[in-house]
Parts: sequence; C-alpha cells; structure tokens
Amino acid sequence: MDTQNPVKIQLTTRVRIDDEIETYELTVFGTRYQKGKTIYLKYDEIQEEGTIHTVVKILQDEATILRSGLLKMRLSFSLSEQKHGTHESTLGTIFLMTDTKKLSHENGKLSLAYDLSMQGTLAGYYEMDLEYKEDKL
Repeated sequence: MDTQNPVKIQLTTRVRIDDEIETYELTVFGTRYQKGKTIYLKYDEIQEEGTIHTVVKILQDEATILRSGLLKMRLSFSLSEQKHGTHESTLGTIFLMTDTKKLSHENGKLSLAYDLSMQGTLAGYYEMDLEYKEDKL
C-alpha cells in the first residue's frame, strides 16, 4: 500500500547563462510516496496565470520532473546518458535535452547539475537542490 506523507519542499535552482547567475527559491508543501524503489514528490506551484502541478520521480541513478497545468514539461536526468525532454506551451513544443553532470539523492535531498539545451542550442547550466522533510502537523 502506498502511504502519502505530507512534506515541506525547499527548491533552490541556480542558472548560469554565460557569466550571469540567477538563483530561484521556492518553498512549498506537497506529498511524498514510494512505489517499489521509486520515490515520488508531488507539489503545486500557484502562479497568477494558473497552477503548475509538479511530480518529481526519483530512482537510484535517474530522476524525472513532470509538470502539467499552466505549462507542460518533461525533463529526465541520468548520469549515464543525455536525455530528451519537452516543454509545451501555447507557443508550441520546444525540444529539450539534459546532459547530467551530477545526480545524488540521500537523506531527503535530491541534487542535480546539468547542461540544458533547447532545440539543440545550449540554454544554460543548471544546479538544482530539492530538499524535502516530513511535515509534522
């Protein structure tokens, strides 16, 4: 049986494009559940234009981020290979590719570092730390 545990999620993303670095931080409440060896984190980002539903799927040596709602996106990460993804919006579909440099998951923290290409052109270097802790109500 799958038990869903409420969690507090802190997401920090650093994006380096050329010599510029931008940092984005997000703190949300969501749920964590596990099926077999796969851990799932679910949370919603509420924005003025609408809601983005996010599911982060974490396996031993790979991870996938699925977003739906206001925008649709699928990004996969694996240390052993470059992964294809998509970003769909009202303007159409953009093809993405991740070249994962770092992927670790331990003690409630997923750390990713990757080059992101859009339509075959390098878009930037991303570092993402996602920490989740059980939310004691």
